[in-house]
Amino acid sequence: MQIDLGTLSKVELDALIAKAERQKKKIHRQKINDVRRKVAALAKENGYSIEELFGGAKVATKVVAKVAPKYRNPANPEKTWSGRGKRPRWFNEALAKGRKESDMLI
Repeated sequence: MQIDLGTLSKVELDALIAKAERQKKKIHRQKINDVRRKVAALAKENGYSIEELFGGAKVATKVVAKVAPKYRNPANPEKTWSGRGKRPRWFNEALAKGRKESDMLI
């Protein structure tokens, strides 16, 4: 398959590159699936399961502890903020109106 790249516009080249990348990923996934099938068949042929040979699939999970709220919105007590991360809009608006951080502490 010959493609004359010199005659393609930038948009056409970008589309061709994107299509080639998708095809490359598809081929890679197919090869991985083929190897998985072969390994599973070999394990089964010898009387084992993949779990017996390699252990169960363990996914690392990140435990994120909830932080207790530190500030409460004076206009709407249901809205709170822990004091971590980006300040919420209501917090910035209260500061702009002259309130102090200490006024909103829980």
